[in-house]
Parts: sequence; structure tokens; C-alpha cells
Amino acid sequence: MDIKELYELYKQHPCITTDSRDCPEGSIFLALKGEKFDGNQYALQALEKGCAYAIVSEEFPSSREGQEDRLIVVNDTLQTFKDLAREHRRQFDIPVVGITGTNGKTTTKELIAAVLQTHYNVLYTEGNFNNDVGVPKTLMRLNGEHDIAVIEMGASHPGDIKTLVETTEPTCGLITNVGRAHLQGFGSFEGVCRTKGELYDFLIAHDCPLFVNRDNEHLVKMIGIRGTRCEVRSTAPDIYYYGQSDSPDILIRGEVISCAPFLKFRWREQDSDAGYQSDWMEVQTKLIGAYNIDNMLAAITVGYVNGVPFDDINRALAGYTPKNNRSQLTVTEHNHLVVDAYNANPTSMQAAINNFRMMEVSPKMVILGQMGELGDVCQEEHQRLIDMLREAQFDQVWLVGEEFLHTDSHFRHFANVEEVKAAIRAEQPRGYYILIKGSNSNRLFELPELL
Repeated sequence: MDIKELYELYKQHPCITTDSRDCPEGSIFLALKGEKFDGNQYALQALEKGCAYAIVSEEFPSSREGQEDRLIVVNDTLQTFKDLAREHRRQFDIPVVGITGTNGKTTTKELIAAVLQTHYNVLYTEGNFNNDVGVPKTLMRLNGEHDIAVIEMGASHPGDIKTLVETTEPTCGLITNVGRAHLQGFGSFEGVCRTKGELYDFLIAHDCPLFVNRDNEHLVKMIGIRGTRCEVRSTAPDIYYYGQSDSPDILIRGEVISCAPFLKFRWREQDSDAGYQSDWMEVQTKLIGAYNIDNMLAAITVGYVNGVPFDDINRALAGYTPKNNRSQLTVTEHNHLVVDAYNANPTSMQAAINNFRMMEVSPKMVILGQMGELGDVCQEEHQRLIDMLREAQFDQVWLVGEEFLHTDSHFRHFANVEEVKAAIRAEQPRGYYILIKGSNSNRLFELPELL
């Protein structure tokens, strides 16, 4: 059965489940296989629970009578899922915005979706379903009511983005930034750039527009390497630039006004060739962090190019409330917490420390969790954070995780989050603005309820 035949079968049973505990009547069970699980083992069970068919990667010689014709054997169920998602995506002639980057891609995705939703029915990635399972699941949610899609794509190994863009087939896209993350998987920072740049490769090859942060030297270099022309306002523009500099080819320019503690910024449209600049417009956001202006400007640019009026753009950005422990300010009975406990890599850590240093509040306390997947540069990158913390001179600094033991540091150290909890219960910090920053594996998201 080729993919088109399989898609015809899907149209008759338009529901795919990968969880044998959730088997809607008449659905198709897809048996995914990972290091610690094998969906093939549950295929027959899924059929008994109500699935019409099961897509598997193994033969079942002992299958019960009457079930043989309901088992569809393929070489690779995950690849089949991606191929099926691509076939489904091709049924809809709508704009598809592809987003990747080291940091900020989830926030940028949500901001873009918020802006576009003021005028369109938008399908967008839920949470951080941005891997080779989450992306197909998102694409399979496309239906005839959607006007546009915003698809987030993550990567931790070379080739990951190439695979996802070939599944998604975006019609435009952006890379938020490139940083030193997942270096153990990528091998080097250059490996990060090559992999993230696979989005640019696809868009350029298919003559699709790019949205680019003009101030990010790495992104500009990545475009230059690919030999793309850089005119912004030509008859058929390839690139829409945004940023904070006064570069003449920037379409959407912004400036930070304040972070006290929420980001307030202003922006305007400009066309240097035509000598045109719109009036400055101010937006008071509910996001913590001056670095979020780049995410805001990306959303403005995508919205503007897709015809969303200025007032609606501003209203959407001002109304956006962060969630999932990203750039959140939580006010408790005793403290103000800046919670960013979902992700941690050298780039995002440095941005968080610099931003917290700039915030016009006091006293300040920092609780940082160790970073993972850094390979040979692990000690170097943790020491870099220590040096930044020394220079920042925060009132208190608590470090969590064994990697910080290998640094030259006089700051207070905890082996794990349980030790931090014990210290909080015993000392009960009061009256602080507290930055809580670390990867999900550090479980620092368990701390706010104690502070």
C-alpha cells in the first residue's frame, strides 16, 4: 500500500491514535517504536478496543482470525506517519509558517498565532509538540476551516530540521536565533547553524519568503552563505527584515522602552527607499525579558506581511499571557518570581541573567539549574555563567546540580531540587525578586509553590 492509497484509507477513518489506551471507534492505530516502548506490542489490543486498522512495522503470524486484513505492515511506522502528514498537508492550499531556533521559538510561535488569530482561523503547534512525532500530529489536525498554519520545529541532531521541513513544506518561515545548545548532539555550534539553516535551505529552494532578525549576525551570515539576495521591498521580496538597529533594509523596527518588570517597547514600519516611516506605536506586554522584543518584532512582521492591521497586532501582543514556565512573573504572598524553568542552554541562560540584571527591582535572588547536553564545553559554559553572576552582584545566588561543582565559584550550591526545597522551608526567603531558571530535568518548576 503506497502513501496515496493509505491516505485514501485515512479519509475513510480520519482519526489516527498512537496511544493504545485511547482507541476511538473506527480510528487507525499507528504503532510507534522507541528506545523504551514498542507500539507493535499493543496493535492487536488496539483493534480489539475499536480501531479499524493498525499500522505496524512487524508481521503478526499469530494474529487472531479476521484481523489479518486490518494490519498494515510498513518498513518504518514513524516515516509512514510523516509521509501521511505531508500528504494531508498537501490537501490545503494555505500559508504555512515554519519556525525553528535555539531559543524563543515557542514564545514566537504563540505570539505569531495570537496576532494572526485576530483575522484568521489559525492552526498552530500546541505546547512544544515540535519533534518528528509532534509535527505530524499537528499537521493531521489541519482541516478546511483553517486559513493559515504556524508550525514549530525543534532539533537536537543534524538533519532534524531537514526532515521536519520536508514533512511540513512551509511556505515561509523564520529562525529565531542560533545558540550553543544540544552541542553533544550537534557536535559544535557550526553544527547547530547547519541544522537550523535547513529551514532556510528549503525556503530558498522553493522561492518562499524569509523573516529575519537583521541584528542577529549569525542569521545574516547564514543567509549570505546561501547567496540569497537581500532586498526587502522589491516586487517579489525574498526577505522581510526586522530588528532594533537603524539598518536601512529593516521593514519593522523596534526599541525597548523599559522592563519594570514587564517589557514595554515601541515599533514602527519603515521603507528607506520610499523615505517612509510610520508613527511609533507603544506596546505594554505581559512578558518578562528585554530579549522578548525580538520575538515581538517577529510576530509583528509576520502579521504585517499577512495583512493584519496595526491596531490588531498591538492588541494581540499586549493581551498575550505567557504560560508553561516561560518568561512568567508570579506574584506570591512573599516574593515576586521570574519563572523560566522549562529550558536552559548557554544562550538562554546568559540572556536571562542579563535581563534580570537590567530589571529595575530589588533585592534580587537567582536560583539556577545546571545545563545538559553540552559535551566537551560543559565546564567552560558553566564557568561562563559563574563569571556573569559575579559581575552582576545579585543579592543571593543558589546553584543547583553537580556541573556547578566543577566551576570556580563561591556561590551557594545544592545537589538537587530537594536540597533547595529544604533550604527554602528552613530559611523562608521574603521580599525578593527571584529568577528561577533551568531545564525541565532540574524540576525547578516545583519551587514557586514554596516561595
